[in-house]
Amino acid sequence: MDLGPLTGRVAGAPISWGVSEAPDWGHELPASVVLAQMAEVGLAATELGPTGYLGATPDAVRAALDSHDLSLIGGFLPVTLHLDADVDLAAAEAAIRTLAAAGSEVVVLAADAGPSGYDSKVELDDDQWHNLLRNLERVRALVADLGLRTTLHPHVGTAIESAETVRRLLHDSDVPLCLDTGHLAIGGTDPVDLARSAPERVGHVHLKDVRTDVATSVEKGAVSWVDGVRGGLFAPLGDGDLDIAGVVLALEETGYHGWYVLEQDTALPEVPAAGQGPILDVRRSIDFLRDTVVPALAAGRRA
Repeated sequence: MDLGPLTGRVAGAPISWGVSEAPDWGHELPASVVLAQMAEVGLAATELGPTGYLGATPDAVRAALDSHDLSLIGGFLPVTLHLDADVDLAAAEAAIRTLAAAGSEVVVLAADAGPSGYDSKVELDDDQWHNLLRNLERVRALVADLGLRTTLHPHVGTAIESAETVRRLLHDSDVPLCLDTGHLAIGGTDPVDLARSAPERVGHVHLKDVRTDVATSVEKGAVSWVDGVRGGLFAPLGDGDLDIAGVVLALEETGYHGWYVLEQDTALPEVPAAGQGPILDVRRSIDFLRDTVVPALAAGRRA
């Protein structure tokens, strides 16, 4: 897959194939199918997905990935950071150790809301904010001790969602961010502006496009998070309303050299018919990178 300067830097995630840790999300395709399709479309690597999905042990994960010439770059890790000054990090540490042993590079941390899930709106008081910062540093220390990098993922339904909380985090912490185009936009942050104004803080990138009419319904609480996803909240790159080319151009111009993960949340109501399913949307996203983003990068470098 020739994507110019992006070649070898575009990865996938199981959630683009409808695989999620959320209960009652939908039909879950087997890992063997998902990994085979990732390799078929030319992706270089993947994020881990739900614990145990790619294998029960780190060795099993490595073997599954090796069989498709894929590498592991990271994994999404929601941790509730704000409820106590010294939250129990045992489960988080176990997940981080699994990622490290399986060959990962980065932990994609989210400031989880707690048991209320992604349909909650979290507003922290000052004490809870300080708890979050303290526990964030504790997690970062665990991650660093195991040779990985931490990024913090602003995410709908978590303690870091709104533009205000993203700005506050940038001011109060030096943690690198996972720039997720979709979640930032839904929360009110312009991902192009963030890429240009704080390029030194971008440690990892999730690319997804958003249909803003569906996003508005989710933000207003008219539909739930999962129903928004089922209703087309996230679109293949170029089919939604975000300036994906502008984000990548801004990042490349400011020296970003990391991964671009095609991470388009999808929920499958049933087994896809032969020749159908999530792989078609992933192909559309790759085609958009090749046909629109790469030429824009070339034109920007010539200007």
